[in-house]
Amino acid sequence: DGRVLWWDIRKISEPTDSLVLEYEGQRLGGVSLDFESTMPTKFLVGTEQKIVLLCNRKAKTPAERITAAYSDHVGAVYGLQRNPFYPKNFLTVSDWQARIWSEDFKESPITWTRQHRHYVTDGRWSPTRPAVFFTTQWNGTLDIWDLVFKHREPALTVKVGGDSPLFSVAVPDNGRMVAVGAHDGTVTLLELSDNLCTLQPNEKASVSSMFERELRREKTLESRYREMRAKERAKSSAAGALKEESSEGAEAQNGHDDVVTEATRMYWETLAQEKSERERKALKKAEGKVEKKKVEIDAEPHEMETEPEPEPEPGHYSVRSRSPSPDRRHRRLQSEKAEAE
Repeated sequence: DGRVLWWDIRKISEPTDSLVLEYEGQRLGGVSLDFESTMPTKFLVGTEQKIVLLCNRKAKTPAERITAAYSDHVGAVYGLQRNPFYPKNFLTVSDWQARIWSEDFKESPITWTRQHRHYVTDGRWSPTRPAVFFTTQWNGTLDIWDLVFKHREPALTVKVGGDSPLFSVAVPDNGRMVAVGAHDGTVTLLELSDNLCTLQPNEKASVSSMFERELRREKTLESRYREMRAKERAKSSAAGALKEESSEGAEAQNGHDDVVTEATRMYWETLAQEKSERERKALKKAEGKVEKKKVEIDAEPHEMETEPEPEPEPGHYSVRSRSPSPDRRHRRLQSEKAEAE
């Protein structure tokens, strides 16, 4: 239900205290817990949401009880334990890998095992050797790791109890025995050799220097990664500013072009209007001249009919029109009619 409960065996009917696992507005479900007796106020909780929470029991407010979060797995964190020799380093088991973390570095683990084909279910440190830890797998195998001997491969792999999946592993304080629990309900005890349970010469110094070296490497990589991201953001911001300036310049140029285009259009429209006005006036003037000429032409035959034709002078011949005037034609017709009578 997303709660961590404290119990007192003198009053076992109800818990003495509780903590709600709420991180970034999300309530998390706890599936594993590690409480180190040398650090009585701090404890670690592995959750179903692939996050490991570092909690402080003595915090004044509930919000301050969760002090840090570590997230790099892709599944629920079922195995969780601090190194008994170096408590600031802890082991987590989830999905297909086991990872080793430093409490001082939240971004990523400092080292990890290879990717297994089967799901890794649990993990525990050796109480007698700081470089040795144990992991169980879904295919029923127990892997024993020695960081001084190998980093990416287990030093020994043991098939336990047939094909039944192994779910848990525990190591007693003397470090000579290993107990593994299987899915079918069986518990198997294994005895270790002296090399796996006896502290080797300079092992503590080697493991300490290895943890410090890996921590410095991860911090250097994270710092470079942040620098690269900052450069990319700065480059993107510069590109965006340049694009915005280019866009503003293009808009200004487009605005200038629009003004020039509009002025050109108005100029040609004015010229077309003036030309059309001139043509209209010229046409009107031409129509007036044609009307005047028509009136003059219509008036000429009337004057010819009213004016008497002068008599030709003796000795002169006049050229007559082929078309006689109406009066003469009338007189001639009357003369021809009288002669016929």
